[in-house]
Amino acid sequence: MNLITLAETQAGLAAQASSGRSAVTVHGGHEHALRQTVMALCEGEHLHEHEHHGGETTVLVLHGHIRLVTGAESQRAAPGDFLVLPEHRHRIEAETDAAILFTNVVQPR
Repeated sequence: MNLITLAETQAGLAAQASSGRSAVTVHGGHEHALRQTVMALCEGEHLHEHEHHGGETTVLVLHGHIRLVTGAESQRAAPGDFLVLPEHRHRIEAETDAAILFTNVVQPR
């Protein structure tokens, strides 16, 4: 599997979707401790503000530019940038058409 090719495919699907986003799980799932998802967002779209509890979550930017917003602070990220998402409320905004590898490690209950 080539993540860049997959990101390009998801970007094409996002451009056609009314939501302006598209995603596919590439490893794991809800029943696994590790889940990895390639997600594409069209420019101006965002992932709604949310929190992550009980596990670590990271984002690797594959294409485009995003902004991680946590309260009054924000951090820009470009291709190749790796972000560890905070457990407190945050959102991800697409400054350009973008694709990310979203990895979530769920701690066992």
